Amino acid sequence: MGKVKIVTDSTADLPKSLVEELNITVVPLKVLFGEEETYEDGVNLFANEFYDKLATTDVIPTTSQPAPYQFEQIYNDIAKEETDVEIISIHISSKLSGTYQSAFIASDMVKDNVEVTVVDSKRASYAIGIIVVEVAKLAESGASKQQCMERLNELLEDTSLYFMVDTLEFLQKNGRIGKASAVLGSLLKIKPILSLNSDGEVFPFDKVRGQKKALAKIYGFLESDVGKQPIHVGISHANAKEFADEILSQMQNQFTIKSEVITEIGPVIGAHVGPGAIAIIVTIAK
Repeated sequence: MGKVKIVTDSTADLPKSLVEELNITVVPLKVLFGEEETYEDGVNLFANEFYDKLATTDVIPTTSQPAPYQFEQIYNDIAKEETDVEIISIHISSKLSGTYQSAFIASDMVKDNVEVTVVDSKRASYAIGIIVVEVAKLAESGASKQQCMERLNELLEDTSLYFMVDTLEFLQKNGRIGKASAVLGSLLKIKPILSLNSDGEVFPFDKVRGQKKALAKIYGFLESDVGKQPIHVGISHANAKEFADEILSQMQNQFTIKSEVITEIGPVIGAHVGPGAIAIIVTIAK
């Protein structure tokens, strides 16, 4: 039985401490400010720097996925470092990025050296991360690839994601909603509650007026999803740590929480949702 190694990408918004503790390999995506400035997410551009830069520029940043050769190199490096290793590579929704496709191409390029299973999480931000963490814990404990994949498939079924944005500007400029909807929503202080559908595409789960009503709705959705079962909770935020702390405090009074993580939405996802966004992720604990 070979050792299992977990690979993911920077859109999982994993805290550095968990990456190091669980021996996870993270492949960075790129963030571009115009044609002149290109950064690697989590390598030479971090969340706090990104939001500071965003506040002082009129340029709307764009993003790009890693090339297949980057995954090829990483997979081959892992195979050199570990004997008898198998890789599970878990990535952002293929409907939101070409990252999964790059990883899949690379997996075929290295098939003579190492076995790589590439997974389309159909999720983004810590909705990927919460799954990666649980599978990586299993891998570090010595679980087989089959055991890791069985748990991974459970997590894909059992993980719920709801998120809100503070401004509709970035969703509109990135083509997620129309300009008229963005202007009207901002004027009426409508807070769309967003999620990802079964294909991994962003969709409006519900619409309410005001932040408090939106949160109350999300808590209601989560109660329907998980009830009183023990859960792992992840809250990812785009430069909104106090708000994330407040949400976690409320959830601790309402749900049976086994573990909790507050993490920052990194530059790549931040470029699409804008500052002030909050995502609430839960998965059923085992």
